Parts: sequence; structure tokens; C-alpha cells
Amino acid sequence: MRILFLLFIVVPIIEIMVLIQASKIIGGWGTVGLILLTAMAGMALLRRQGVATLMRARQRMNEGAIPATEMVEGIFLAVGGALLLTPGFVTDAIGFCCLIPGVRKALIGGVLARAVNIQTFSSAQHTSKQSDTFNGPQGNPRGSQSDVIDGEFRREDD
Repeated sequence: MRILFLLFIVVPIIEIMVLIQASKIIGGWGTVGLILLTAMAGMALLRRQGVATLMRARQRMNEGAIPATEMVEGIFLAVGGALLLTPGFVTDAIGFCCLIPGVRKALIGGVLARAVNIQTFSSAQHTSKQSDTFNGPQGNPRGSQSDVIDGEFRREDD
């Protein structure tokens, strides 16, 4: 939550500073024109990439597979499009990074790797807590933590 708060404070300040510097170099109208040009180019790229991602997702669903990668790409495309509509050069640069296929795939790989690490860490903690509960030193003769829970069952068929 603090990160979002900082982003809402820091990013506009950086954008304003960059816009002021750009207007000193190329003038006010040049800066406005460049912002409009990047927005139009970004929207064209977003439309093209969005359609391609949608077609890949449809193809994967027709094959009976879950289009997980395409769904994550869709999120990145939406974020990139929103950033391109936001006036400023810094948000445009980040938005273009979300739209360029090679950069987007690298970003997705990084995000997924981080999510897997977090999920693995969380699962390991959860498993450890369960193991402590069910397989303590008295419950497991070896005293180690195990994923095996000893028990009895009876099958009742209709």
C-alpha cells in the first residue's frame, strides 16, 4: 500500500520535471505534440498487440488449454495502454515496455518467477506449520517433518 502511495506522489513529480526540461529543449508545443504522437503510436501498437494476444488465447482455448500466459499478457497490455494515455514521457516509456513483445515477455517472466518464489515460500511455511501440527516429534518416529499423514479410512459405496 505504501508503494502505491509513493508511486502516486513520486511519478507525477518526475513527470513534471521531465516535461519542464523537454519544453525548455523543444518548446511547449513540441512537447505537447510529442506527447500526442507517443499516445497515438502507443494506441496503434496496443490495438495490434491486443488482437494478436486475443487470437493466441482463442487458439489455446480451442486446443483445450488454459490461456494463462495470454491472460497475463492481457493485463500487461491494459497497464501499458493506461500508461500511454497518461500524459508524460516516463509513463510512456514504461507503457511502451509493456507493449513491446520481447520486453513484455521478459517482464512477465520476471513477475511470474517472483510470484512462484513467493508462492513456494508461502507454501513451504504453510506445510511447515501443518507438519509441526500433524507430524511432531511424537507423531513421527524419526522426528523429521514429512508430507505423510498416517490414518485409517473405510470406503462406503452406495
